[in-house]
Amino acid sequence: MAIASNLGFPRIGYHRQLKQATEKYWAGKASAQELLDVGRSIRVQNWQIQKDAGIEHIPSNDFSFYDHILDTAVMLGAIPDHYLKTSTASTSLDHAIIHGAVPAHDLEGSLKNSSLDISFHLARGCANEKCALHPGQTVAAWEMTKWFDTNYHYIVPTLKSDQQFQLLYQQPLWYFLEAKSQGISTRPVIIGPVSFLMLCKIEDPDTDRFTLLPSLLPVYLKLLNLLKIAGAEWVQIDEPCLILDLDSKAKQAYKDAYEYFSKSSLKLLLTAYFCRLGDNLELALNLPTAGIHLDYIAGDNLESVASRWPQGKVLSAGVVDGRNIWVCDLERTLHLLSKMQTIVGNSNLIVAPSCSLLHVPLDLDDEKHLDKQIRPWLAFAKQKLTELSLLNTALSGDSQKVRKEFETNKLAIANHRSSPRVHNTVLKSQLANLSANQFKRNASFDKRKPLQQKLFNLPLLPTTTIGSFPQTKEIRKARADFKTGIISQEEYKQAMRAEISHALTVQNDIGLDVLVHGEAERNDMVEYFAEFLDGYVFTEQGWVQSYGSRCVKPPIIYGDIIRKQPMTVEWSVFAQEQANRLANNKPVKGMLTGPVTMLQWSFVRNDQPRSQTCQQLAWAIREEVSDLERNGIKIIQIDEPAIREGLPLKKADWQNYLNWAVQCFRLSSSSVKDETQIHTHMCYSQFNDIIESVAALDADVVSIEAARSELDLLDAFVKFKYPNDIGPGVYDIHSPRIPPELEMLELLEKALNLIDPKQLWINPDCGLKTRNWTEVIPALKNMVAATQILRARLKEKAPASV
Repeated sequence: MAIASNLGFPRIGYHRQLKQATEKYWAGKASAQELLDVGRSIRVQNWQIQKDAGIEHIPSNDFSFYDHILDTAVMLGAIPDHYLKTSTASTSLDHAIIHGAVPAHDLEGSLKNSSLDISFHLARGCANEKCALHPGQTVAAWEMTKWFDTNYHYIVPTLKSDQQFQLLYQQPLWYFLEAKSQGISTRPVIIGPVSFLMLCKIEDPDTDRFTLLPSLLPVYLKLLNLLKIAGAEWVQIDEPCLILDLDSKAKQAYKDAYEYFSKSSLKLLLTAYFCRLGDNLELALNLPTAGIHLDYIAGDNLESVASRWPQGKVLSAGVVDGRNIWVCDLERTLHLLSKMQTIVGNSNLIVAPSCSLLHVPLDLDDEKHLDKQIRPWLAFAKQKLTELSLLNTALSGDSQKVRKEFETNKLAIANHRSSPRVHNTVLKSQLANLSANQFKRNASFDKRKPLQQKLFNLPLLPTTTIGSFPQTKEIRKARADFKTGIISQEEYKQAMRAEISHALTVQNDIGLDVLVHGEAERNDMVEYFAEFLDGYVFTEQGWVQSYGSRCVKPPIIYGDIIRKQPMTVEWSVFAQEQANRLANNKPVKGMLTGPVTMLQWSFVRNDQPRSQTCQQLAWAIREEVSDLERNGIKIIQIDEPAIREGLPLKKADWQNYLNWAVQCFRLSSSSVKDETQIHTHMCYSQFNDIIESVAALDADVVSIEAARSELDLLDAFVKFKYPNDIGPGVYDIHSPRIPPELEMLELLEKALNLIDPKQLWINPDCGLKTRNWTEVIPALKNMVAATQILRARLKEKAPASV
C-alpha cells in the first residue's frame, strides 16, 4: 500500500507567532525560554495537524528559529572559533537524552544562550562589544542569498579551508524525541553533506570544497546512528543541489558520501526538488539509499524512470505543488500515480508534495473574506495535506470513499479554466501587436548620460538610498486604522504626507543628493502595486517566511493584468513638491517594482506561460512610468531584485528566461525621454552568470547588494566592463549594526579601485523599511561623511580630470 508523506511544513505558526516572539526576544522584551516555548508549541501543533490529516511520514527538524542551513552549520560546529570557546554544548549526554533520562527540551533550554544566540549572531551580526559570545569586538553577519529560485533566503555559512567539524548540537535528535514524547513518530529531515558544502562559502576561493567531505561524513554518520538508536526508521536527507548542473567532482562526492552512509542501517530518503534531475537522474537512482524523492511538478516525468527504476527502491512522488497555491487536479494526478505504482510496486510508492510546504501559506480556512469564486481554486499547506491524503486513499482502492471530494475538485478546476474573470482578449490583442521600438530607449546610454547630468547637476559619487525608510508603529497603526474605518481616507493621506515630509527632511539634513519619499504608504513592494491591478486577489493571513522573522504575504495572480489607475503619481508629485521647498529642488526618485519581481513575488497563475503574465505586468508598469514622467518625476527606479532568483536551475533553460525577462523590463522602462533617468535595484545575487543580461536592461543606474560580500559581487561588473552607472551597497541593512564611517570608507576605496568614479553611486545595500530611525540616521550620516572624504581625495588627486 502507498503512504501519504510530507517534506516540511510552514514554521512561522498561525498569525506569525514565531516572528512576534523572535522580535520580542531580540528587543529584550522576552526571555530565551519564552521564545523556545513558542517554537515548541508551533512544532507540536504542526505535527498534530499532519497526523490528523492522515500523513504517515511526518517530518521533524523542518523547524528553525531562523534558517535550516544556518542551523546545520551550528550543529556541525562550522562556526567561528570564538563561538566554540563560549559554547556550552556537550555530546556526553547523547545516550541519556535518547533513553529519556534528560528530556530533549530541557537540554535545548539549557543551551539557550549558546545555540540560539550563536545562530542569531551569525544571521544578524552583533554590535555589542560586551556580548559574552564575542567579548571586546563586534561581529558582522554571514552572507545571505536566495534559496535556489524561491523567494526564501538562507544564510551562507563561511568555511575555512581546513574546517574541522563536530556534532556540536543535535537538533534533529531533540526534535525527533520531542515528537516521540507527543506520541507522534516522525521522519527527521537533515540537509545532505554534499549540498551543505555546495551551499557554503569557502574563505579561500582556491580551496576545493569537496576536500572537506572526509572530515564531514563521520559527523553525519554519528548523527544518523544516534537517530537510529532513538527509534527513527527513515531519515529524509535533502540534497537539493542534485538538480543543478554538476561537474565530475560533485558527482563523485555524492557517490562517496552515500557509499559511506551505507554503513548505517537507517532508511535514507534522498530528496531533491525544484527542478528535474535531468542528467543526474542515473546518479541519483544508483546511490545506495532506500528511497528517492522526485519533483513531478517541476519537471521529472514518468518515462524517465520507467525502464530503469531499481528494484525495491521507494519512490516519493512529488505530485502536489509545494510552491504554489492552486488546487491539485486530483483526477489527473491519481492517473499519474497509478502509472507510477505499476512501475515501482504497490508498497514502494509515497505520495508527497513536490517540496517542503514552507513556501506556501499555512491554512486557507484562516481567510474569512477571500473572494468566494476564487477561493475553491486555492489550497494552502493544510489543504495540500488533505489533497495528499485523498490521493493516497483513492490510490489504495477506496475511491468511493473520496468520490464527493474528487467531484468537488473537478468542478473547481473546470470553473477556473472557464471563468470570464481570467481572460481579457483586448489586452492580449494589444500586447500581441507591440513594435520593436517599444522595447528600447530612444538613445544609447553614452548619449543619455550628459543630458541627465546637465538636468540634475549631481556631484561626483552621488549619494542616495534604495527607496524605503522605516515602517514605524505609527505608520502601521495609521494604515490599520484606515482599513478598519477608524480614520478617513483624507486623515490617512495627511498622516502619510507627514511621514513623507519627515523622511525628506531627514535626508536633506544628512546631505543625500537624490532623495526618496520613503514609501510610508506601502504595505509591501508587491502587494501595494497589485492592489491597483485587475487580475490579482489578496489574502489576510497568507504569510510565508522570506528570511528569519521577515514574512511576506504574496498576492495571487489569477487572471490578466490591467492597471486600473495611477499607483504612485500622487505621492511622488507631493514628495517632489516638498523637496523643491525643503531641499533646494533636489530630485526625488519615483519608486516602482519591476515586472519580473512582481511576477516572482506573487503566486502566479498556472494556466499560461509565465512570460506572458510578466509582459502584462510590464505593460501596466510602463503606463505608470509614463504618468510619472508627465507629472515631473525625472528619476524613476524600477526595482528588479528578483531577476537573478528567477533564473532556471538548469543552464539549458537560462537563455529563454533571460530573453523574456530583459524584454519585459525594457518594455516597462523605455517610454521615457532621454533626459529621464531610469534606475534599477537587485538584491543578493551572483551576477557573473547573467551580467550580459543585466547590461541589456539598459538602466542608467543599477544598484546592488554587496556589503556582506565586501563587494565581491562587484567583480562580475568589473570583468564585464559594465558600461552604465552602478551603486554597490556599502552597508548591510539586514543587520541592526551601524557600520562605522571608516568601514564604509574602506569599502568605497575598494570600489574606486574597481570602477571609474564617474560611474559610481553611493547607497546602502537595500531599502531601510525593516530598520529603525535610530539605526538609519547615524548609518546614513556615516555613509555621506565617507563619501565626502573620498570626493575631497579625488579632487586633490585629479582636479582637472575628475
